[in-house]
Amino acid sequence: MTKDLKKRIITSILLFIFAILCILINEIFFLFIAFVVLFLCVTEWYKLNWKYFRKKKWEYNLITAIGIIYAFLVLFTIRNLRGDSFEDAIFLIFILSVCVGSDIGGYVFGKLIGGKKLIKISPNKTISGSVGSFTFSLLPLFLFNFQLSLKNIFFCLIVSLSCQLGDLIISYFKRLNKIKDTGSILPGHGGLLDRLDGIIFALPTVYILKIAEIF
Repeated sequence: MTKDLKKRIITSILLFIFAILCILINEIFFLFIAFVVLFLCVTEWYKLNWKYFRKKKWEYNLITAIGIIYAFLVLFTIRNLRGDSFEDAIFLIFILSVCVGSDIGGYVFGKLIGGKKLIKISPNKTISGSVGSFTFSLLPLFLFNFQLSLKNIFFCLIVSLSCQLGDLIISYFKRLNKIKDTGSILPGHGGLLDRLDGIIFALPTVYILKIAEIF
């Protein structure tokens, strides 16, 4: 196991534990932490796009505004998914578990198996990594003792797909700006946006599925 992989695993575990504690301790405290985290993500988004868009002021202002608006959308989504009940809190933890499983699966399969590249936008992403993401996203069904039904399986796969698309979108902008990481706050990961790119795309997807009563 490489030093970077150890850092990545330790950081992921600590972040996940911290997220669980924030969700369970207090709703207001959780929303405050979520606001701070999203604020930092927007700051990284602002800095990320500076290199490429700084000479295109109108485009830069637009893309920055989109980031800010989307952050508030995610905060609204988090508030509604967290809800007021213990069951809602557990469901949100389940969603985060699916996202974490998807991320770990993609990283492990991508590193161990490698193979054909998935897309040019992100040269480090492989087809095997994508398969690993889908596969590991199903593990929380067993951990939370959820029914292994076709409906629940599709739900996890859709969440994983959202995570992967979020990862690819942020990777596109990093590649556009010729930047490896959005920051350096998290050992083994880079910036908060590097770690949360999939989650901030998955949460609104889950909320849409929930209000549409698809799942």
